[in-house]
Amino acid sequence: MSSSSCNLRVPVKSRREFLQKSSFGFGALALSQLLDQSVQANTHSPDLANPLAPKLRHFAAKAKQVIFIFLQGGPSQVDTFDPKPILNRLDGQFLPESFLQGETTLAQIKANESKLMGSRRVFRRYGQSGLEISDLFQNLARQADDLAVVRSCYHDTVIHGPAISLIHAGSIRLGSPSMGAWVLYGLGCETDNLPAYVVMADGFLRNSKGVIGSGFLPAVYQATVVSTEGVPLENLSPPLEVEGESQRAILNQLKVWNHRHFAERADDTSLSARISNYELAFRMQMAGPELIDLSKEPEPIRKMYGMDGGPAAKFGQICLLARRMVERGVRFVHLYNSDWDAHSDCDSNHRDNARKTDVPLAALIADLKQRGLLESTLIVCAGEFGRTPMMQGKEGRDHNPYGFSVLMAGGGIKGGKVIGATDDIGFRAVEDKVHIHDLHATMLDLLGLDHRKLHVTVSGLEKRLTGVGEEGHSSIAKRLIAG
Repeated sequence: MSSSSCNLRVPVKSRREFLQKSSFGFGALALSQLLDQSVQANTHSPDLANPLAPKLRHFAAKAKQVIFIFLQGGPSQVDTFDPKPILNRLDGQFLPESFLQGETTLAQIKANESKLMGSRRVFRRYGQSGLEISDLFQNLARQADDLAVVRSCYHDTVIHGPAISLIHAGSIRLGSPSMGAWVLYGLGCETDNLPAYVVMADGFLRNSKGVIGSGFLPAVYQATVVSTEGVPLENLSPPLEVEGESQRAILNQLKVWNHRHFAERADDTSLSARISNYELAFRMQMAGPELIDLSKEPEPIRKMYGMDGGPAAKFGQICLLARRMVERGVRFVHLYNSDWDAHSDCDSNHRDNARKTDVPLAALIADLKQRGLLESTLIVCAGEFGRTPMMQGKEGRDHNPYGFSVLMAGGGIKGGKVIGATDDIGFRAVEDKVHIHDLHATMLDLLGLDHRKLHVTVSGLEKRLTGVGEEGHSSIAKRLIAG
């Protein structure tokens, strides 16, 4: 660089003063480079004025939206989607010693105290694919050719809390962003009048809201919980004395004050989210009541979801609401069903839960398909783990994270297929093993997001849904969508 091209001179008295004054410039240069790398890495440039604005994907997507169905408590794979005839033949016998050889994860199991328990259910082949499904899900089985069963999911966390956190947020530690928050962070939302990420439950939620929050991402990406008791969304109707132009004028002035207040506290993401929620609440006064008014649905549709009375009515309600939400552009819908935690009388527990879920799950898939929405909506149905092939207590089953099944449909997936396998008694994943991080990577892949590029830096450390430093994890999306 010639002297004529650099005519800006900054008078300084010492080296220390020079470094102090120039450090801001160096920081700006570094920040510029980091921001440029971030845009290149994430291939989406967020709209700072609207963090939920739609963003560019890393590559072409198969799915636009997700319905994640969480069977809380952990359903038994050997009684639902993973038939084990050898286990049935060994019913009542002790676990063979040879089965435990070389296994460090099973050190707590004693062969002479562990009796095997075969399934009390009957498995049959369904559809053109011949997919094997137990008689707990006879209605869902009619959609066999649209289903993919991953029979080789695994992790190593045997306790509900950490396992729920892992499957929801990719970490056993509370405080990490949920997968729904990560999806919103990566993609934004396609509706301005409804929440982008919704949670509904037909019962209680373990870990409460700790696994559906935004964690270290901005608070705007956290879930909105819609109640299934009473009024689903509170305060949708404005006060009679404050309507129309009057309400809009009040909100406009409030917006001015809020943004003035926020300008002095730009790092307060909770404040930013609160401001966004106030403005969303106003827009929802038009869209919200129409969304939750299920009386507008034809009687045959409500009956199809099991809403004509009986055990399926409550779960059927939230499944029908889920279909209406994705129909209106909600990005991530998270449904909870409980409780599959069958430490005693596993068969009775699972029969009761299947009566609640079988009809609505079948209806959701069929309804999305007939409306042309299944191809763009990824459905994932999973528990936090499976259950052991060994008996616990009075015909119960204990927690089993070493090999369990996850059901998937839609989002470009070619149904009627099985991926992976557990051993002969359904205890451990042994073929094409799929870790929870692999499952998350697959979900992101089908949404057009590379899990390695969807990340943030927190206190100097890179964070992502699928963990950092575990490059062995990968997506199985190509296998799911292959014909």
